[in-house]
Amino acid sequence: MKPSILSILFLLISQLSFGQKLDYSILSIPDSLKQNANAVVRLNKVTIDISSQKSMTIKSFKVVTVLNELGLRNLDLSENHDRNRRISQIEATAYDAFGKEIKRYKRKDFRDVSVADGFSIFSDNRALYLDYTPTSYPFTIVMETEIQTSNTAFISPWLPIDNYLVSTEKTVYAIQFKPELNLKKKEANFSGKYKFEKEETTSSINYSAQNLVAVKREELSPSFVDIFPIVYFALERFSLENVEGEASDWSEFGKWMYDSLLSDTEEIPEQTISKVKGLIGNEKNPIEIAKIVYKYVQEKTRYVSVQVGIGGWKPMLAKDVDKLGYGDCKALTNYTRCLLKCVGVPSYYTVVYSDDDETRDLQSDFASVQGNHIILSLPVDDTLVWLECTSQIHPFGFQGDGTDDRNVLLVKPEGGEIIKTKIFTEKDNLQIAKGTYQISENGDLTGKLKIVSNGLLYENEFVKERMSKEDQIDRYKEEFSNINNLKVKKISLNNNPKTIEFTEDLEFDAEGYAQKSGEKLLFALNAFDQNSFVPKKYRTREFPFEMDRGYTNESETEIIIPAGFTIEAKPNGLEQDTEFGYYKIEFNLTSPTTILCKRKLVIKKGFYDKSKYENYRKFREAIAKTDNSKIVITKA
Repeated sequence: MKPSILSILFLLISQLSFGQKLDYSILSIPDSLKQNANAVVRLNKVTIDISSQKSMTIKSFKVVTVLNELGLRNLDLSENHDRNRRISQIEATAYDAFGKEIKRYKRKDFRDVSVADGFSIFSDNRALYLDYTPTSYPFTIVMETEIQTSNTAFISPWLPIDNYLVSTEKTVYAIQFKPELNLKKKEANFSGKYKFEKEETTSSINYSAQNLVAVKREELSPSFVDIFPIVYFALERFSLENVEGEASDWSEFGKWMYDSLLSDTEEIPEQTISKVKGLIGNEKNPIEIAKIVYKYVQEKTRYVSVQVGIGGWKPMLAKDVDKLGYGDCKALTNYTRCLLKCVGVPSYYTVVYSDDDETRDLQSDFASVQGNHIILSLPVDDTLVWLECTSQIHPFGFQGDGTDDRNVLLVKPEGGEIIKTKIFTEKDNLQIAKGTYQISENGDLTGKLKIVSNGLLYENEFVKERMSKEDQIDRYKEEFSNINNLKVKKISLNNNPKTIEFTEDLEFDAEGYAQKSGEKLLFALNAFDQNSFVPKKYRTREFPFEMDRGYTNESETEIIIPAGFTIEAKPNGLEQDTEFGYYKIEFNLTSPTTILCKRKLVIKKGFYDKSKYENYRKFREAIAKTDNSKIVITKA
């Protein structure tokens, strides 16, 4: 028998009457905050007290109601600590759907775990972590922490919106500071539908917001921090791992970095200097000298991470790298810089955000401790050559998609400078394919294909030469997933690091590629260069969209049909020239049994208003449809 409405109401009232926190019941969450939400931040209150250049206290009180299993990913029950970041208080309390306390967790219930990245051989980064497994949904967790730290170089930004599919009932962020420390802030993405309150004095600043509804992620959206509100904070007078600093702009910040973190690391053993000079010989060209030094470092060293105290920011001594033969990105880059300096070639230690989808650029108008990786820049005439010193396989001067097209900081003795790294255009990211295949009377395919990749497409492909044969075959089956029953018969790969060009020569066959119906065969002419991507359709698009990199694909394929067959129906070609890119494909009959398929696709890098999304979607839809257009041949 189903329970009556009255009995359900009685149960709810009973649950709300005995020892529970009424505010934590899901009944008190407005319906608007539950819509599209996997979790609701009931309250997120952060108060920061900066009492001196070397002392900061961070108190956090956060209440999160997890509505379903997907909301677990938004439940952060950990707090990092190290020798300069001490956790003075940490506790959590779990509540059921009606706000009744389930269990209270003290510090002893949190596991103390290492947060090393897997590459670190030295790391003092740790975290207290609560391994909580819910027994039912929804539930609520209240997490309260207090942190004492001497690292005032890092002040967490205020992000009133936690994540996609997470709504926020109330968020409060407050900072108290000594005026002489010069706290600066930067507000981003504040225009739009979101409303906030702000109070500011000479020694404090407070932000708050309420009832921020959950938002769904949309395909091709820009990074989270480029579309949602965020406030960045930094002190002009700060402390980093007990090293004090002062900087109001990037020039001053770069000089502080050089003087405090680099200047006393440059000594290289005389024996090594003599060895490198011997390798260089009579070479005078700075680029050629740099190539010799870069190769020497690649062959001599390997990458490991060092994350201990200031070692998380200051490179190992160059002489220690020389002796041990390993180092992290800071150490290997600085070692290369010091070797080049010894042979008269200037270069710059360069700070960058690497492989980070959400934060790519250093903020050119907001000098502070930023970045997560170090590369080397080599000034040559009026340009810069970029070197990835942690890689033992990347060619000299090749910058991949982990550090391309973003603001970086050049650290020079006289000061810092923000520069943009190399932008790979759609012309640079070029892939050219030329192939041929023939169809048998049974519909089987036998073919050959040559692919040449350049630019960032080179980086995508050249890793294949280090794969096992089995992994290579799996990769090709994935790339040519439109060809059923694909069997790769021959793989020949050629990596040219001087021209930064990767060539693949392939031979394969596929049983039953063409669909047989009586005396007819039906198959897609463009077998080797199909692109099936079509963006999702939205009734109402909310955000702009972005193609963060452009590329060009060109292909030419000769198709040979079996003797004794005639063409019953052949697809028409298509040409479209849009602001998003260019597409052209044509199917030309060159003999009674031979068809030439020529195709070119150009996708442009760009940031576009949401009003243009449907036009882009239709452009990609037309490409996918035409790429897969089929021919019908009949046995005479």
